[in-house]
Amino acid sequence: MIDIKFLRENPDVVKQNIKNKFQDSKLPLVDEVIDLDAQARATQQEADDLRANRNKLSKQIGALMAQGKKEEAEEVKKQVTEQAERLSELQEKETELQAKVKEIMMVIPNIIDPSVPIGKDDSENVEIERFGEPVVPDFEIPYHSEIMEHLHGLDLDSARRVAGNGFYYLMGDIARLHSAVISYARDFMIDRGFTYCVPPFMIRSNVVTGVMSFAEMDAMMYKIEGEDLYLIGTSEHSMIGKFIDQIIPEEELPKTLTSYSPCFRKEKGAHGIEERGVYRIHQFEKQEMIVVCKPEESKMWFDKLWQNTVDLFRSLDIPVRTLECCSGDLADLKVKSLDVEAWSPRQKKYFEVGSCSNLGDAQARRLQIRVKGEDGKKYLAHTLNNTVVAPPRMLIAFLENNLQADGSVRIPEALRPYMGGKDKIEA
Repeated sequence: MIDIKFLRENPDVVKQNIKNKFQDSKLPLVDEVIDLDAQARATQQEADDLRANRNKLSKQIGALMAQGKKEEAEEVKKQVTEQAERLSELQEKETELQAKVKEIMMVIPNIIDPSVPIGKDDSENVEIERFGEPVVPDFEIPYHSEIMEHLHGLDLDSARRVAGNGFYYLMGDIARLHSAVISYARDFMIDRGFTYCVPPFMIRSNVVTGVMSFAEMDAMMYKIEGEDLYLIGTSEHSMIGKFIDQIIPEEELPKTLTSYSPCFRKEKGAHGIEERGVYRIHQFEKQEMIVVCKPEESKMWFDKLWQNTVDLFRSLDIPVRTLECCSGDLADLKVKSLDVEAWSPRQKKYFEVGSCSNLGDAQARRLQIRVKGEDGKKYLAHTLNNTVVAPPRMLIAFLENNLQADGSVRIPEALRPYMGGKDKIEA
């Protein structure tokens, strides 16, 4: 959510930003919110004037009563009563107008960074850099679910009977590998100076609307019936929510946290052939990293965050590349975003395994996360988030890149301590 003062003073900039995100249907909202904001401020001014006049009249009543002028005092009392009724109307109108302004402001997209390429959707994202040499072995690589099933590590049929499509049972060494990757990612981030955290897995609606747009909320979140609670789609939601309504002393920044959680997502929409198995699912686990920092440091932290993910995948011998997300592929709150994609030897292409985002002060404005500077002045923090690893999707890249000709899976040296010293998984 952008600053209403910025929109008021720069409507053309806001409109151009909407066009750059190919959301032209939202263009009329800019003029509409400017008009509503003007009405709200005029209403507030009239109410303030009435309050000041009421105080003045109240003093007159006291003076008149002291002089024994009861009739004149009663006339002034009538004026106070009439103004009180008008003030009540104005307060109600002001509240209604401010609610409408906020509702529209929550829909208008954040101002994207000038470096973001302009494009309609993810097909126009721009490759930035590749890390590691992609390899296609001289033997056929089965679909990831077939690899898991061959190693007696996946049971989709039982999961369908228990919970329906989009769920799974991981078994044996594949389940152990899943946990090993999460534990390795946790320690990897702790070694980089991040504080480990296990957050709540449910959050209230005011936190949900503070961390994401309404469109994202509808497409992703599961609501707990009869409760003001939602299952988190990623631990970023509750981690950023941790700082709601907080004033953070500047000397305590940056806040660098890495969090583990299960994640729950509706995953609305049609699924393609490459989303069978455990690629797109309703429940998974994830290691995340988030940063709360000063505005002038957010660009630096953005680069550090995505580099952490690249370094982790390369430590497991998985080739990756980075993609700059274009304007049309950015969620409304994001200033800038970069995807990390892993190499798939089976598909002979890269696929997304993580996403790094700088949200500027959008989440902080919605959640009132403020910083108190050394001079005592308060300002909004910047928030960032990035995926460390999100198995089982990450397992797809791991299994394909470490599959051997005999059907076994090699365990890279960095992961062996988390697998009881094993150097491979066999059927």
